[in-house]
Amino acid sequence: SGIAYIRITRFGDDTENGFKDAVSEAVAKKARGIVLDLRNNPGGLLDTAVDAASLMLPSGKVVVIEENGAGKRDEMKARGGDVLSLLPTAVLINEGSASASEILAGALRDNRDNVTLVGKKSFGKGSVQQLISVSKDMSVKITVAHWLTPSGKQINTVGIAPDVEIGLSADDRQNNRDPQLDKALEIVKGKL
Repeated sequence: SGIAYIRITRFGDDTENGFKDAVSEAVAKKARGIVLDLRNNPGGLLDTAVDAASLMLPSGKVVVIEENGAGKRDEMKARGGDVLSLLPTAVLINEGSASASEILAGALRDNRDNVTLVGKKSFGKGSVQQLISVSKDMSVKITVAHWLTPSGKQINTVGIAPDVEIGLSADDRQNNRDPQLDKALEIVKGKL
């Protein structure tokens, strides 16, 4: 149907090249829409999420805002390379989508009118932590900042609510049904 399905299971060292390959294949096959599956993605490297966003957002768009305890905000922006922002997109999220996956989902929804988030509310992991050594054998992890969506909404403990909430039951899994994916495909097809 001309809709590319891309799943990112984590944001690791190899994710950037894998995502670029998937995007290149979608473009080569003339995809007219995208379903991006971030369900159960626990996050990972922030830079990798920004790189992924850069392929889906115009250069210079805010991907995430880092706010420290004093209220100082630093923006991380899309770095260029956008090839997907004009394509209708559905992003699948759930309770297992956390950290970098929430950043990407929030960035796409806040910056594009043709993006719909589908599934269940995300985990709500949006803190920046720093490891501080207190002795030779002991360290403490301290939260030094929080991540906000481009529109300034808190991610930490709040999560990202989908535009279309739909669950996935144990019965669905046992019978190989995926109503979340079905709904995402329906939404993208409706925008073609």
